[in-house]
Amino acid sequence: MISGLIRNLRAVGAAALCLVAASTAQADTWPSRNITLVLPFAAGSGTDTTTRLISQHLSQALGVGIVIENKAGANGMLAASYVAKAAPDGYTLLVTTNTTHSANPYLLKSLTYDPVKDFTPIARTGDLPFMLVVNPEVQAKTVGELVAYGKANPGKLSYASGSSSAIVSGATFAHNAGLDLLHVPYKSSPPALNDVMGGRVSMMFVDILTGLPHVNGNALRALAVTTKDRSPLVPNLPSMQEAGVPDFDISSWQGYFGHRRHAEGDRDPAQRRDPEDRREAGDQGTARHPRHGRVLGHAGAARHVRERTARAVGEADHQREDREAVRTVSCRGRGAEPGAPLS
Repeated sequence: MISGLIRNLRAVGAAALCLVAASTAQADTWPSRNITLVLPFAAGSGTDTTTRLISQHLSQALGVGIVIENKAGANGMLAASYVAKAAPDGYTLLVTTNTTHSANPYLLKSLTYDPVKDFTPIARTGDLPFMLVVNPEVQAKTVGELVAYGKANPGKLSYASGSSSAIVSGATFAHNAGLDLLHVPYKSSPPALNDVMGGRVSMMFVDILTGLPHVNGNALRALAVTTKDRSPLVPNLPSMQEAGVPDFDISSWQGYFGHRRHAEGDRDPAQRRDPEDRREAGDQGTARHPRHGRVLGHAGAARHVRERTARAVGEADHQREDREAVRTVSCRGRGAEPGAPLS
């Protein structure tokens, strides 16, 4: 299943870079040198894995090198700010998720970039569903058992996060299930997963691509997916709603952004992708949205998740009693971000 997901991401990734060519002022000569893709997450994260796989085919198709530059930290703010200040020539692009462009405005007190004004949306390359995983030593094999244990032992369960989707998922779980959870934030998912597998943190919401190999290796136990319906990637796992947690439907989009001063250009030819690419992109539940690869669809997805995140955490920013549902600790020396969101 993961191999099928990867094939689909390659197809939509190729279309994404075609859109860059159409939206760059030097479209007639672009690209003439290496292209740098800046990522807000560390090596080994879901975004990193899919981008590296896609970049191999992009390099062959475009005839230039694709350089991956990981700039993890500050909940993606370092990478986003870097691209926002780069030259608007189409050679420095941001490959990101809803963390930087949808959630950060509601999770951080201040930003060093404007997610709307500082960027040109290029293409949405897919949606990454998340799943809830726990350390095998946790005495719960279902979400219901986990909720029951958490209510019987308030404050004893903790959850790690390496992205905004993980933060919002954990906060939503705590709020909707009525649990007192300890939030442990990290710069990216890989170090967070290490601490969950090591038993230092109880659980985590992680994208399926990153977490599934560890589940298959019995280092983690998967309990549910975060989308409203079951995922074809892990059909045996129930959704959080199916498992008894109401109003739970969270996933992470992934896409390409360029500098805000990219010329509008004629994007239409690049948007008219091969229909076979569209069919292939939907096979594994990663890129099912009919507007994937289209500029307007990409911008709309970012706006939709911003609105959803505002609903999910807005009250937590303004009402003290909601914020107390999720407590946060800083894990200095273990990859965590001191002073991270929702603290």
